[in-house]
Amino acid sequence: MKVKDFSLPDQNNIFHTLKEYKGAWVALYFYPKDDTPGCTKEACTFRDSLGELQKLGVVILGVSKDSVASHKKFADKYHLNFPVLSDESKEIIKAYDAWGALGTKRKTFLIDPNGEIKKIYEHVNPTIHAGEIIRDIQDKLF
Repeated sequence: MKVKDFSLPDQNNIFHTLKEYKGAWVALYFYPKDDTPGCTKEACTFRDSLGELQKLGVVILGVSKDSVASHKKFADKYHLNFPVLSDESKEIIKAYDAWGALGTKRKTFLIDPNGEIKKIYEHVNPTIHAGEIIRDIQDKLF
């Protein structure tokens, strides 16, 4: 699957593109809805693991169809320290095949510093997902 670039606003209405992170590992994760149990666990696990992820050169970008205002409340409530991007049109969610009959699928793409997808995580367990990414990069399991 080819990486599709995007320009999406985060919780502070700052636009992010995938190409601006070239040279870094990117964990581009899609999630169903702000402030729901699984999505909160996943976001907080990324928040709590961010220092270790950054030491490995990993940038975290969350994406859902929720609005910038919803993302702002979610990020502020849980002190999220990474961008959560709003894709209200679902264009990027669909381009990454993260849209299904029940809405946004919980799915992550690990993109290497050259902009290539190295691993796709499907059926993500929100409580251990950040650790999986850390282990995979440390062990180079792709």
